Amino acid sequence: MINRGQMAWLAGVILAFVMESGAAQALDLVRVGKTASNALAFTPAEIGTATGIWAKHGIEITVLQYAGDGKMQQGLIANEIEFGFGSGPAMGFIAKDVPAKTVGVIANEPLSMGLIVSQNSVVKTPEDLKGRKIGITTNGSLTYWLARALARRHGWAPDAIRTVPMGTISGQIAGLKSGAVDGFIMSASVGYMLADRNEGKVLLHFGDEIKDFHTHLIFATNKVIKEQPDVVRRFLAGWQETVEYMFSHRQEAIELAHKTTDLPLKIQEEEFDKVMPMMSRDLRFNDKALSVLVDSFIELEILDKKPDPKTLYTEEFLPAKK
Repeated sequence: MINRGQMAWLAGVILAFVMESGAAQALDLVRVGKTASNALAFTPAEIGTATGIWAKHGIEITVLQYAGDGKMQQGLIANEIEFGFGSGPAMGFIAKDVPAKTVGVIANEPLSMGLIVSQNSVVKTPEDLKGRKIGITTNGSLTYWLARALARRHGWAPDAIRTVPMGTISGQIAGLKSGAVDGFIMSASVGYMLADRNEGKVLLHFGDEIKDFHTHLIFATNKVIKEQPDVVRRFLAGWQETVEYMFSHRQEAIELAHKTTDLPLKIQEEEFDKVMPMMSRDLRFNDKALSVLVDSFIELEILDKKPDPKTLYTEEFLPAKK
């Protein structure tokens, strides 16, 4: 026989179970697209899940991987995803009628990007790069723009650093080993791995050379903005909270990022300490960085004239300034 006390306890357990089940069912499923699988800047998607931050904001994340900004923009057009993580210059695609808006800044100066040379390279300083052949992913890419911006910063013509499209990481490394290029531009973490094998090193981090820039941005489809504006607000709030967690829980964040990027833990630690300062904590846009981005649209031939940057982004859904 169950007494009244036991009955009350059982009822409480059942109520808690029902409420917990209801909360789990209430989570909004959100699909996000990444343009790089091993980028620390994009790991808040997985870290927020592992720490329960997304669930706290009523969101469940599904991550889709895309091979570059162009493919991710196609995902936004097809409504395969609600949110996309891409490069700053990809913002220009919105002016080409991609049905999306830039809703937040992931990262500012490009500390994650490095210029990598061989261990015994004749290129010892950035000044030695003039006239040298440097590998990039493709023409019109972020890596292409970084090479030209670096040349201008040193007072040279934009093409004084000769760019050679080399595609993927394996192609870049092969080109460096064969002497087809004198270096290449890629995530600095690649340079850290080559240095660990005594096969290469990071000559420079682009974030030390270029300050006014938005390297990575968050895009949201017009559909989710119109039909689920509260999801957009909660998503950005969850993202911001996850970034704050990463700043305040260094070792835990490194271990969680390591599980996502598959970088060796030692390399992940090195990248974390170098890259985290570029992560935006308020997700807000900077006028100087936007001006540089607008110029990049023309140089990368994404657009043939400069758009008004205010037509490409909104801060409407960002958490209030503290």
